[in-house]
Amino acid sequence: MLGPIYDDDEGDIQEVDGYEAWCHFLQIGWKVAFATCPPPHMYGGGPCFFVSLAYIGLVTFIVGEVATVLGCVLYIKESVAAITLVALGTSLPDTFASMTAARGSDYADAAVGNITGSNAVNVFLGCGLPRLLLPFTGLKMTLWPTVVKDKKLRLDHLLSL
Repeated sequence: MLGPIYDDDEGDIQEVDGYEAWCHFLQIGWKVAFATCPPPHMYGGGPCFFVSLAYIGLVTFIVGEVATVLGCVLYIKESVAAITLVALGTSLPDTFASMTAARGSDYADAAVGNITGSNAVNVFLGCGLPRLLLPFTGLKMTLWPTVVKDKKLRLDHLLSL
């Protein structure tokens, strides 16, 4: 198994359990790949920045492909599956941070602030930024979904903005 973990703060030595070892071995490919990123102090951080940017693009591509496959398997429209995965990816870390803050405090003030701030940023950036950039795209935004000739409500054009 893996070796013991030394805790500097308390001076304890903790053994690695099976779950931690299993998670480590599941992530070893990612850890090796991301270890190839150059150090930030090399050449003013330029190579580190561009390699990190390439890794972000690669991981984004992989998540997009997983969303596509998930949508096909579950018979979900590709755009809905992608939006759902992006929403989960932005909300779950905030949820876990709020849970940790709530468990560590008697009154959970940090958790309430984290939830409020996170949702405010998500809503204002998610709605405000596309609306801010809309005039530069040449598209026209309507407030209400349009009704087509066969009287069906079309919401898919709103997702394409």
